[in-house]
Amino acid sequence: MTFSPETLLSWPFPVKTQRYEVRDAILYALGIGLGQDPLDGTELNFLLEDRLEVLPTYAVTLATLGMWVKEPALGIDWHRLVHSAQAATFHAPLPANAEVRARARVTEVADRGAGKGAVVTLERVIEDATNGTPYCTLLQTLLLRDNGGFGGEPPRKSIHPGIPDREPDAILSITTSSRAALIYRLSGDWNPLHADPAVAARAGFPRPILHGLASYGIAGWAILKIFAEAAPARLGHLAMRFSGIVIPGDNLNFRMWRQGRDILFNAHVGDRLVLDQGIARLNEGET
Repeated sequence: MTFSPETLLSWPFPVKTQRYEVRDAILYALGIGLGQDPLDGTELNFLLEDRLEVLPTYAVTLATLGMWVKEPALGIDWHRLVHSAQAATFHAPLPANAEVRARARVTEVADRGAGKGAVVTLERVIEDATNGTPYCTLLQTLLLRDNGGFGGEPPRKSIHPGIPDREPDAILSITTSSRAALIYRLSGDWNPLHADPAVAARAGFPRPILHGLASYGIAGWAILKIFAEAAPARLGHLAMRFSGIVIPGDNLNFRMWRQGRDILFNAHVGDRLVLDQGIARLNEGET
C-alpha cells in the first residue's frame, strides 16, 4: 500500500506487557559486556542475584512492539529501514523483577525529500503494570529510506550543543566480545542480521553486526562507570545517534566531556565515528 504519514501518526498500537525476572536483567548486562572481568565487584552488582541492581538501559528491551513496521497498511519499505537514533529519560530505577507495560505512539513523521527518506519518531512509555510507576520514556528515531517525498515538513534541526573545543574529560576504551550480538539478541531482538552470516552478507556486511541498542547500552554503562559511581539512579537521560556500524569484537573508544550535569560524548572504532551527538544527563543534585 501507499505510504501514509497520517495513518502512521494515528496508528493504534496495542498496550504491550512483559514480565521479567532476575535472570533476564542479568542476561542483558552480560549482553552489553559486563562480566569480562569476573573479579570486578562493581560489575558483579549487576550480575549476581543476591545484590542485583538493574542497568537503566535495560528498559529499551522491555515490552517491545515487534516488527510493527511490516504492517501492510503502513506502506513502509521496512527492508530499507534504519534505526538512526535512540533517547531515553529514566524516571525511576527498574526493580530486579517486575511486570511492565508499554504504551506507544508515533509522535512525528518528517520528510527529508524524494530519495532521502522519511524520519519517524516513536515514543514508548514503560511503566509498572501493577501500580503504574513510570520507569522511562523512550524515543526511537527511524529513517525510512524509501518513503520520503510525500510533501511533509522537514525534520527539526538537532539541538545537541556540540562537542566542546577542548580535550575530553574522560576517555574509555571498551572491547566488545566476539559473541556480543549472539548474547544480546537473547534480550529480545531476534533480527538475523545480527546472527546469521548469510543474512549479513545479503545486507552488504562482512559479518553479523552488533545491535545499535547494544551500543546504546554500552554507552550508558560507560557514563555510569566514569561519572556516576555505577549507580543506576544517577542516570536521568541518555541520547545518541548511530552513525556507523559496530562489529562484535570491535573496540569502542569513548571520548566524554562534562558540562554541569550533562555529559557529551562520542565513540569511534578506529577512525570511524560510530556513535555521535551523544548526551547524558545526571539527575538533579548529583555531583
